[in-house]
Amino acid sequence: MPKLSSKEIVDLNREYTFFSWSVQGQTNPIPVEKAEGVYFWDSDGKRYLDFSSQLMNTNIGHQHPKVVKAIQDQAAKLCFVHPGSATEPRGLLGKKLSEVTPGNLKKTFFTLGGSEANENAIKIARFYTGRYKILSRYRSYHGATYGSVALTGDYRRLAVEPAMPGNVHFLDPFCYHCPFGSEKESCKRQCIAHVEEMIKYEGPDKIAAIIMEGVVGSNGLIIPPDDYWPRIREICNKYRILLISDEVMSGWGRTGKWFAVDNWGVTPDIITTAKGITSGYVPLGAVIVSEPIAKFFEDKYLYAGLTYNGHALACAAALATIQVYEDDKLIENAVRVGKFLGEALEGIKGRHLSVGDVRYIGLFSAIELVTNRETKAVFPAEVMGEVGKVLRQNGLFTFIMANNMGSIVFIVPPLCITQEQVAEGLAIVEKALEVADKAAA
Repeated sequence: MPKLSSKEIVDLNREYTFFSWSVQGQTNPIPVEKAEGVYFWDSDGKRYLDFSSQLMNTNIGHQHPKVVKAIQDQAAKLCFVHPGSATEPRGLLGKKLSEVTPGNLKKTFFTLGGSEANENAIKIARFYTGRYKILSRYRSYHGATYGSVALTGDYRRLAVEPAMPGNVHFLDPFCYHCPFGSEKESCKRQCIAHVEEMIKYEGPDKIAAIIMEGVVGSNGLIIPPDDYWPRIREICNKYRILLISDEVMSGWGRTGKWFAVDNWGVTPDIITTAKGITSGYVPLGAVIVSEPIAKFFEDKYLYAGLTYNGHALACAAALATIQVYEDDKLIENAVRVGKFLGEALEGIKGRHLSVGDVRYIGLFSAIELVTNRETKAVFPAEVMGEVGKVLRQNGLFTFIMANNMGSIVFIVPPLCITQEQVAEGLAIVEKALEVADKAAA
């Protein structure tokens, strides 16, 4: 079969497949042919620097030979077996997850992605507590399936409502856009008091769990104050409410720790994760629960099941990926290069009128663009489209937020990136910011 042209590849994809979160007639996908490390190439040979780890998941970089080989070896031996069967990679991965997660987290239910992980975390929390309400934040994304989209606080939930009943949203600890009008100097952590007030209104005996992203990802990369997670943990303990940390995006070394909650010394009752667990090489998600929750189901039926629960090929890929994090010291690199990135972002903020705020922790960072630093108003989608166009033309790929919740350029590169490669990407970002600077007041 002759090789397809770039146009033929794009036309086939647009004609016969749907693209996520988009008006189908307006999609303009890159026809990707190959990738390696922090770069990928389109079918015309143009190279792109991957500044968002694809969808914040290719944490170890593209095509790592150890993970590719592990997938090949497992595929040659056993790809799939009935989910009621026991396999070596499934057992070894479960043990490894109990070792890298904090505190008494022990037992894992495997899924194929983050949405499924959060769906099953909801079920488990409701079974265990006998309660039905789940609290989550407005600036959040927890998935697109019926239950997980109900947890989601952003605009994507509104379009598919009514969704799962029993979910209640609360306001975020977003210091740059404090919903309580506090200045940092006079902050009394109303964002924390607000959560306890919500619990009292909703009935503590009705609330099964609070779920939060370790660090909010696609809704603006919101890094909470240092006492936020510990105090929410205390509130959950007080009312016997489970605390779930959604580490789908913020886990796996992204923040300079195995999981974002590790930055604040907090052990949740449940961690949900996906993405970086296999670095996106094979679909896999996980719900990791504490020992008390695990023991609860020893003599009670677990009403949860998936055809691909404990998929042998996916588990083998995850084991190899975790080994790469350790062998290549990628989490340490996230800390080291992340420090360089943070300092560079502060410099960019000082040089560009359109930059209102920069936020960073490890290699999890974002530049928030504003039309005016006093009003903090968002840019029109047209301006952000031009910013994105300059990035793409100059060979940089990253995730851009352009809606009423913010005008943001995300910088979330693979954890194997070097300082030199970060500088290469930031130079392109600064070219694009010139577009926004001209439109800023």
